[in-house]
Amino acid sequence: MAEHRGEVLRRERLAQKRTLKDVADAGRISMPYLSEVERGLKEASSEVLAAAAAALGLSLAELLALVQAELIRLASRTHVRSVGRAASQAQRRQGEVRLAA
Repeated sequence: MAEHRGEVLRRERLAQKRTLKDVADAGRISMPYLSEVERGLKEASSEVLAAAAAALGLSLAELLALVQAELIRLASRTHVRSVGRAASQAQRRQGEVRLAA
């Protein structure tokens, strides 16, 4: 889940056309650490997430709601793919004849 929080932070930062340095400075977070959080390499504490969110003009709750929406979107996309895969496998099996030994 850390990578999803980081992706949302990065997406919000880029949507605001802000640099990593700008957000790191505004949130009083080291730039290398924020970069690692955005890339999903570090698990940020709630305090760091709140500081990064505030630097982007968001509350921690708003940031986490965006992360939740991203996870729901990804889960539904994965579900659609797996349902489609199962349906295509069932179609292939329709013409099969199986012998029981």
